[in-house]
Order: sequence, then structure tokens, then C-alpha cells
Amino acid sequence: MTTESVAGGPRPKRLIVVGSGIAGLYSALLAAEAGAEVVLLTKGALADSNTYYAQGGISAVLGEPAPGDTVAAHIADTLKAGAGHCNQEAVRVLCTEARLDIAGLERFGVRFDVDDDGDHALGLEAAHSAPRILHAGGDATGAGVAAALIRTVLNFQAAGRIQVISHAFVTSLTQGVGFAGEVRISGADYIQDGRHHSIQGDAVLLATGGAGQLFAQTTNPSVATADGLALAWRAGAAVSDLEFFQFHPTCMVRAGIGRDSSGSQSSTAPLLISEAVRGEGATLVDATGHRFMPDYHPDAELAPRDVVSRSIALHLAKLNDPNGHVFLDATVVEEARGQGFLEKRFPTLSKHTRQAGVDWTREPVPVAPAAHYWMGGVVTDLHGRSSVPGLLAAGEVACTGVQGANRLASNSLLEGLVFGRRAVSAFIGSADAVPLRANSAAGGLAFTHAAGTPSADDGTSPGQASRSAFSRSALQKLMTAKAGVLRNGVLLAEAAAALGEWEGHVLPFTVPDSLEVREHEDANLLLAGQLLVQAARKRRGSLGAHYRSDSVTEPAAVEHFDQTYTMSRKASLVHD
Repeated sequence: MTTESVAGGPRPKRLIVVGSGIAGLYSALLAAEAGAEVVLLTKGALADSNTYYAQGGISAVLGEPAPGDTVAAHIADTLKAGAGHCNQEAVRVLCTEARLDIAGLERFGVRFDVDDDGDHALGLEAAHSAPRILHAGGDATGAGVAAALIRTVLNFQAAGRIQVISHAFVTSLTQGVGFAGEVRISGADYIQDGRHHSIQGDAVLLATGGAGQLFAQTTNPSVATADGLALAWRAGAAVSDLEFFQFHPTCMVRAGIGRDSSGSQSSTAPLLISEAVRGEGATLVDATGHRFMPDYHPDAELAPRDVVSRSIALHLAKLNDPNGHVFLDATVVEEARGQGFLEKRFPTLSKHTRQAGVDWTREPVPVAPAAHYWMGGVVTDLHGRSSVPGLLAAGEVACTGVQGANRLASNSLLEGLVFGRRAVSAFIGSADAVPLRANSAAGGLAFTHAAGTPSADDGTSPGQASRSAFSRSALQKLMTAKAGVLRNGVLLAEAAAALGEWEGHVLPFTVPDSLEVREHEDANLLLAGQLLVQAARKRRGSLGAHYRSDSVTEPAAVEHFDQTYTMSRKASLVHD
């Protein structure tokens, strides 16, 4: 059923989707097909999302998989990469249902690359035991998928089936009383064209992506400012696993191609060099030409990406160059596969590296780790439902438990698809009731605000707090230096102190009384930084993407959602 009786007769249920990456676009289309009234809000243009920049592809075991591949193998690879921290049932759902959503994408106009026989061309990426990665346009999968979905959304809009509101920055979620008398999320407030607006619905689906702008070097576009996490947290939703932030190991450190804050092309934004390049045989070398990855892990360049990022950071520290870079040598691929292979296999990367002044067929590409993907987020069940009635989440903003402590390559787009679809099913009333785990309710980790900062709970002293004025650049540098790839208790305590000092000026716990989008983004980023640092301080042992040089021994397998918490809220929903 997609209608509910109201005065004057039945009406379609209205779903408000916030975000226009793969989870938001796909969910909006599915909800509209099911007969729901759909409003899609996006803070920029429809193409402004992490999805658009995704290169590697989408992992899936199809009806005719690669020889030797199975759904069970995909499950095993995902669990292994997740370092024993995954929700196993969520992983089973992800891998088992993947083929359904690949077919769904194709139905909405996505065309995946095929081999000479006309079958899906399947690639191999790090930590996968078999080729199972689908690509669209070689190394421009995200752009290809986004373009097809956007075309379909615009067609739906023209037919009156989806309302798209672009350049709309959602500032807060509103609540009302549902048909069963329960208090639930019932709408959103947003800024557009310098004015405040509100919209009401029956539920809100957050599909806002991640928070790469927390760090000085990131593969994410400028829109990735933790907006959905902040919206959910201020609404009282449980969040979890925020210490686990994945750094992509190979981001070009010279001038790359990306978008600046105005949305125009920038010559200085980092350029992600896809995992697939190492899958084809590219190696990592230092300034002396030494291939160092075999010194750190038996799988060398094909180790899980948290291992590769950490190995690069450790190797640079060993060379007394912690802020330096290493080199990705793809010339060996060109030599082995023949002249022109890199251009054919990676046309977009070939173009962008040339524009950045590097001919990667002849010389190695300078790279360093960059903030890429947040495994943690808003806690949801297997149908995208948060701990707050009426609030759904899918994609990177959500924490389903499928990514564990470290996401397996090319599982991110897939998660947005599978759990976006399941969230829509829950919204229209066809999903079985799957309650949140009992221990996933909000209220785990304690924060104190007597001095505006979290307590030093890991036995370390805060040290000298930063006295610099808040700026986004200062925040990014702080997070990179003290809560990035390599962490320890002293650095994290110093980060907490500095973040707490800024809290008095930026006020991250409340919705800024401003029409300036950047002020809202800064508050969201500061809140996200505090949540991440507190979670990192609580987990004193290293696990997955969370690495502490002062690690204490912890069990290898840690129950998922053991870090579900809230900070003491100084404000909840506005416009109650």
C-alpha cells in the first residue's frame, strides 16, 4: 500500500529524499514507480555527489559470474576486509541481492561495459578473490551511472512523478505526529536562493553521502560536509562506527581535476587513482624506486586499502618524510599489456593525468593517502530505518554494518543500491518488520561539556590546545595531523581539546541562525570531527581503518554497533 486515508480521500504517501548520489537517485525512482509522491532535494546540482566521481565500479556476483566466483566468496571477501566488525546478516543481504539492483540500474538506462562476447566485463580489485567488478565507461563508472539515473529522474520529473528541488541545503529535520499517534520525522527545513523553506512528508530518506571535507586531502567533492550525519544526530538518531574512516591510498598530490566550492572545474583538487589500476598490475615505489609494499603485506599493492594507506604512511615516516608522497608506477602495466593499454582501459585517468602534467605511460604518478569513505554513520536496520521513526538512511551516510571496520573496494555504490531499495520497501509498507538491535539505541559514549570539550577518557592529557581561530582549513589540518591515517591517544586528546575550543564559536550542536550555507557546513563538519575523535579515543585498539600506534590488545572480532552513541545534545529538533 502506498496510500493512506485522509480527509477528502486517499493520497499517495510522500517520501522526501535528501541527496542525489546513487542511493538518492535510485531510491527516488523506485519510490515513484511504487506510486509514492517523491520530492528529491539536493544541495547542489543533481550531478554534485561522490557517486559522480567514483571510478572503480560496482561489485556484484551475477547470474553468470566469473569462473570460480560465488556469492559466498563475495560475502567472505567483504567480511575479511571488514576486519571482523561487519554485521554478517547485512553482508549476506548485500551480496545475495546485488544482482537484483544491477538489473535495476540497467532498467533505468545504465549500460555496463561488455567483453568481446557481449557479456558483462568483470574486473578484479584489491581484496576481491575473483573478478566481479562491473564498470561503465571504463574508469568513469560513477559518472556513467549518475548520468543515466539523472536522465531518468528528469524524465520522471517531466512526467510529474518526481519533484526535484536543486540547490536546496537542508538545515534541519522537523517532526510531527503520525497516524498511529507516534512522534516521527515529518519534513525538512532548507535554504534555497537565500531564503528559508519547509516541506512536509511522511518520511525522510537521508542519502547525503560522507564527510571527506573533514580532512586536508580528500577524494570527495566539496559537497561532502557531513550534512546528513549532523541532521540525524540533532534529530536524536543513533550513530555508530565513526572512528572508521577509510583513506584511499592512491590520490594524486599534484594538480588534479575536480570541482571547487563554486562547482566549477578546479586544477588543484585531488585526483583519485582507481584501485583498478593496481588491479591491473601497477606498483607502489618510493623516491628511490624501491617497491616497498611487499615489505609490509604479503598481498602487496592488492592488500585491503586501509593496509595500503597505513603502509604508505609508515614508509614515509620511516623515510622521515611524513608529509611527503610515494609513486604509483603504471608504466609496468603499459609495458606488459602493450602500448595504448592504459589509454583504452583508463581513458578518464589518462586524460586527467595528462592535464595535470604527468604522462603515466612514461613516468610514475605521485600519490598519497586521502580521506575517501566513512564506514560509520546513522545506524539503520536492514531496511534503512534509523532509531528515529520516519527517518531512513542509505548509502555512505548510513551505518548498516556491511562495511565493518574497512570497506571492501566497490562495495559502496552497491550498498547505496541494495539498502536504498530496501528503505523504499519499508516506506511503502512491503518490508517485514526488522527492529534495530536492542543495543543500538542512542546513549552509549559519555561526553562532558563543563568546559565545552569531551573528557580526556583515555588516560592522556589534552596538552596544549590550539589557540588558532576556527576556519575550515584549520579544522582540516588538525584532523589530518591528529586523527588521520595514524593515531595515538596524545594526538587524539589534543584534537579533542582544539575542537572543544572551537565549539564555543561555531556552535555545532544547534542549527546556525544563518542563511549562509557555508556556516551550516562548518557547524556540521565540526560536529562530525568531534564525534569521530571521541569514537577514536574510546577505541584504544587498532582495528581496520582505525590504526593507533599506541594500540592496546583487543579481541579480533568486535560486535558491530558496540560504538553506538550520542553526545549530550544542547538542542534537538527545531520547529517542534
